[in-house]
Amino acid sequence: MDPSRAVEAEVLRALETTGTPFDAIEIDPDLADTAEFCAHYGYDPAASGNCILVASRDEPPVLAACLVLATTRLDVNKRVRKLLGVRKLSFAPAELTREVTGMEIGGVTPFALPADVPLYLDARIRDLDRVIVGGGSRALKLLVTPDALAAVGGEFVDELAVEV
Repeated sequence: MDPSRAVEAEVLRALETTGTPFDAIEIDPDLADTAEFCAHYGYDPAASGNCILVASRDEPPVLAACLVLATTRLDVNKRVRKLLGVRKLSFAPAELTREVTGMEIGGVTPFALPADVPLYLDARIRDLDRVIVGGGSRALKLLVTPDALAAVGGEFVDELAVEV
C-alpha cells in the first residue's frame, strides 16, 4: 500500500473512533495548500484550518501540533512558546514533520498524531459548526466538527493565533 494511503487509513480510523459526523473529500494534491484549495474548491478560509507542527530548538525537541484558521497566524513566539515552556520555538521543518507524523506539509491533520504530541486548537474553531482540515496526505481533506477535535485530545486555547 502507498505510504500516504496507509496514513489516510489510520487518520480515518482515528476520526471514526470519535463518533462524530465528518466528510472525507478527495482532492488534487497540487491544490492541497490552503489558499489554492479554498479558491479552487470554494471553501471559506474562515472555516479552513491549518495544522502546524512546531518544534523547540532543544535536543530532543519539544513538539506540539497547533490548529488555527486560515484567516489567522499562529502566535508561535509568544503564546505557543509559553504553553510549551521553551525558550526558542519555530515551525517544524518538513522532514521533521514527516518523521514525527508520517504526513506531508499540506496534509497534516489533528487526527492520528503521536500520543506524546499535544494538540492545541485556536478557540475560534470551537464556535464553528464544521471546519475543514488536512486528511493525512495532500490528496485528502476532512470536514469535521469541533467536537471531533476535542475527542482526540485537542485543547482549545484562547489567543493561540492572531488575526492576519
